[in-house]
Amino acid sequence: LKKGRQTFLKRMATEPRTMVFYESPMRLLRTLNDFIIYFGADRPCCVSRELTKKFEENKRGSLQEVHDHFAAKTVKGEIVIVVQGTA
Repeated sequence: LKKGRQTFLKRMATEPRTMVFYESPMRLLRTLNDFIIYFGADRPCCVSRELTKKFEENKRGSLQEVHDHFAAKTVKGEIVIVVQGTA
């Protein structure tokens, strides 16, 4: 993990507001792993794929549940990750 990314994730771990991240399908699992490490596996989140398109998918749950869901399949399309803040 790069130093700048570590610093960013440490700061975001205590963010009280809801956080929204745009991510590529190739980095999704790595990003979710990083979020589990810094935010905790039980932090509620939603991963949305292909918003406003025919194959739109929304998966809600804990970071760990969402990670496991996408680890079991091939991920394609545009990805948005929404993570609950600490408040």
